Amino acid sequence: MKNLFANVRGDITGGITAGVVALPLALALGVASGVGPMAGMYGAIAVGFFAALFGGTPSQISGPTGPMVVVLAGLFASLSGDVELIFTAVLLAGLFQILFGFLGIGNYIRLVPYPVISGFMSGIGAIIIILQIGRLLGHEPPGGTLGALGYIPTALADINFATLALGIGTLVIAYKWPPSLGKYVPGALAALIIGTIVSLFITNVPILGEIPTGLPSLHLPTFESSTLLLVLEAAFILAILGAIDSLLTSLVADNMTRTRHDSSKELIGQGIGNTVAGLIGGIAGAGATMRTVVNIRSGGKERLSGMVHALVLLAVVLGLSPLASAIPHAVLAGILVKVGLDIVDWSYLKRAHSGPRWDFALMLLVLGLTVFVDLITAVGVGVVLAALAYVRQIAQLQIEELKKIPDTLNDPKENALLEKAQGKVSIFSFGGPLSFGAAADLGHHVREWVKPGSRVLILDFSRVPTMDVSASMAVETVTSDAKSSGRQLMVCGASDKIKEVLGNINASSAEILTYPTLLEALESAVSIIEDSGKKSQKHDGSSTLSHA
Repeated sequence: MKNLFANVRGDITGGITAGVVALPLALALGVASGVGPMAGMYGAIAVGFFAALFGGTPSQISGPTGPMVVVLAGLFASLSGDVELIFTAVLLAGLFQILFGFLGIGNYIRLVPYPVISGFMSGIGAIIIILQIGRLLGHEPPGGTLGALGYIPTALADINFATLALGIGTLVIAYKWPPSLGKYVPGALAALIIGTIVSLFITNVPILGEIPTGLPSLHLPTFESSTLLLVLEAAFILAILGAIDSLLTSLVADNMTRTRHDSSKELIGQGIGNTVAGLIGGIAGAGATMRTVVNIRSGGKERLSGMVHALVLLAVVLGLSPLASAIPHAVLAGILVKVGLDIVDWSYLKRAHSGPRWDFALMLLVLGLTVFVDLITAVGVGVVLAALAYVRQIAQLQIEELKKIPDTLNDPKENALLEKAQGKVSIFSFGGPLSFGAAADLGHHVREWVKPGSRVLILDFSRVPTMDVSASMAVETVTSDAKSSGRQLMVCGASDKIKEVLGNINASSAEILTYPTLLEALESAVSIIEDSGKKSQKHDGSSTLSHA
């Protein structure tokens, strides 16, 4: 809490701006969930305040989000509109998230690669702009990105030029607001105030309109045996979606503020917020990308901004709604178009052609899925594809390293033994962790590259810190091949971990000779070859005497 008042002026202006932007979203998402507009407001207040107070991303603004509302709407239909059970699911989702935080599950979200984050950010920017086009033209488009896109021709056929001028004017003010004045009043907030004042002199401009008010009541959790499984399942899905949504937004906030969030602390904060939301009759929330970006762009940096955002919404609930009700949709649309343009990762798009094509293709794929499907699918597909590409890349490097069968070795003693073996020893050296990606073709490549006439195969694990079950099974295949072709398999340089995996998984481990170093393995190999040669000579001598 030591940084709570480190950026008071910026946090207050950022929080106020984010609060005003969050207002129509909270109302709309509350309605979309089926529980009502005030549930959206209470959820935005509870999650917004407590996630900011206890969370691990200081600049993050939390509240109701699209993915969460989709789950709540489905639950509302399944429970025939029983709001008490819905609030119970929200509360349980919060408790799940607190548990996730203590278990450190959030650390895995940090592994999302940059092209996926870039595509996600640009996709969010595109969605924000698409959703505002209809409002700039004086209409209220249907929900969803596809609905808003499909509605554009209709809006273009009946343009409200007053709202269009108001929206464009707001956008211009937000962009061109002097930096010297921006220290005192951020451009977005100035555009909001000026645009709203101007709209008072214009007729036929859609405004937010009447906003309901009132204090929340306490909603204690209720459980029914017939619906318990359904409520628990919905709560778990809400917790997972909320965790992903929040931590992805945290990554965006990190990217914008050049800071690093605490993922475990963030999940605990989000969990506390959702638990309180369930108790006061609010819908579930998560870190909201658009509102977070509005906050940061308006000067918000510390957790005070998220708390101010929640207090602005609380003030509206407690009776300041007449002031907020006069804000035109076109003014908010103008501000949000700027936000959308700012989110798009222009810097990467400009340089993408000079980087790896696969990364750029992945970024475009994630962008498209974010816009036309949903955020969770986009990130899930992006992470899986990025992981598979990485495994393939590492596997190729491991296989290339394996192909380098040495004719000479750096150590003089090892080199002398290798020469003494007269080409009857093949050494395969592995570089780095031996993964399942390389294991798939390991046996095939060893068969293909082994020296003709080799009597001994040596697998050098001295540079392998870890190996998985797939790699161990591949070694078993190599062992079987060696046995069937009359060759002895040796393993050298394996750590205790590697030996344990080989011993536990590999059924042929008893037939593998293991040595601490390559030198000892070569000494043994030369000894085996010499013994074999002597036996062969003795056999030839016996055959000659018998023939005589």
